[in-house]
Amino acid sequence: MTFTFGKDFKMQVYGESHGEGIGVIVEGFPPGLVIDKSKIQLDLDRRRPGSGQLVSSRSEKDQVSVRSGIFNGKSTGAPIAMTIPNTDVDSSSYEEFRHTPRPGHADYTARIKYDEKNDYRGGGFFSGRMTATFVMAGSLAKQVLENQGIQVFAHVVQIGQISAKQDISLQDIEKNVYGNSVRCADSKSVSDMEAEIIKAKEDGDSVGGIIECQIVGVPVGLGEPIFDSVESVISHAMFSIPGVKGIEFGSGFNGSSKRGSENNDSPIIVDGKVQWLKNDAGGVLGGISTGAPIVFRLAFKPTASIAKKQRTIDLVKMEETSIQIRGRHDPCIVP
Repeated sequence: MTFTFGKDFKMQVYGESHGEGIGVIVEGFPPGLVIDKSKIQLDLDRRRPGSGQLVSSRSEKDQVSVRSGIFNGKSTGAPIAMTIPNTDVDSSSYEEFRHTPRPGHADYTARIKYDEKNDYRGGGFFSGRMTATFVMAGSLAKQVLENQGIQVFAHVVQIGQISAKQDISLQDIEKNVYGNSVRCADSKSVSDMEAEIIKAKEDGDSVGGIIECQIVGVPVGLGEPIFDSVESVISHAMFSIPGVKGIEFGSGFNGSSKRGSENNDSPIIVDGKVQWLKNDAGGVLGGISTGAPIVFRLAFKPTASIAKKQRTIDLVKMEETSIQIRGRHDPCIVP
């Protein structure tokens, strides 16, 4: 069992959805790096669900507490430990599912793997709540990357059956993505995406979607061939996010229907520097960064917890039954 990811920059997460709290320990920061704790809180606030029909009624404040590794606004060289308390927990609806696995959840697999000793409330450490620990570590990394001229942009490009327009500029992403509840940079698609989520909730159901991420400013030559390719390492991290079921880089699956003459990226010279005529490779060739933006998309499944009655099994009686999930759940986890 491992809750640790990374080599030079290493993060270890801990906690459960309905436990005392969650946290992360980050190693690999040399001493003397300027760390702005307010930026960590800002990123947590952006992740935190708001209010209204689009989100769960669970309201966690997600106030970060830095326990070690930062002194006078700079890294000390010690591991940076950060925690968030769980302050709005309601476990009352989970006891009835202890022996009846919820479809789409890790209830059954966790029960078998951990010999029924795992904390099943709210999904335990399988919960999407654990992504707050990723945000804390990612916010630290982002501050270091920005000092190196590397920026990370992400935006929602699809909710259910509603898709945003293609080829959205980085300027539009930066300007629009945090100005709406669905984190979509295409302002014309926002209301339709919101309606898609609301309709699913009214039907007692849920929807998934797709997020696109662009990493800009990455120099040529990062990554290793074969097992430590850029795609391999990013994919490893991305599939640690609960609900992610697919990833593609560049032209991705659509590229499989093109001819090579359409899909190949041609290098060109601009102002004495190598650039690329287009970026169907997604900024990676041979597992190594090309200098173009690294572009990938993540597919998220519909939220597993829905109000509709579903088939399942009773693991005590060893017979089929049905369940109807109550409680506080997001109709869409993508935004």
